[in-house]
Amino acid sequence: MLARPHRLTDGADYRLVVRRGQRCGGPRVIVSLLPRSDQRAARFGFIVSKQVGTAVVRNTVRRRLKAICADLLSAIPEGTDVVIRALPASATADFGDLRADVDRCFRRLSPVKS
Repeated sequence: MLARPHRLTDGADYRLVVRRGQRCGGPRVIVSLLPRSDQRAARFGFIVSKQVGTAVVRNTVRRRLKAICADLLSAIPEGTDVVIRALPASATADFGDLRADVDRCFRRLSPVKS
């Protein structure tokens, strides 16, 4: 689970990351990443619309994405904001497929720490 300092909570922050950040899309997710100059922990936000499915399905997808990001937290540089938008195909994807999509996008977008 992601602790409070690692979550995007303000709508303006979501809009900024989606509009100005680098973007990578896949069949199940779209990842937007915006490096900031702030000296703070990386923050993550999730967009899972009703097109993905019922509330149960949306919450399952969101929990899976949070778990994936919690595992990747140490590899993301400080001050980075990330928004992950789940696409309808994410509803039927298993954890491994979601993980592969998110990993691929992070490798493309982020100067990941070693």
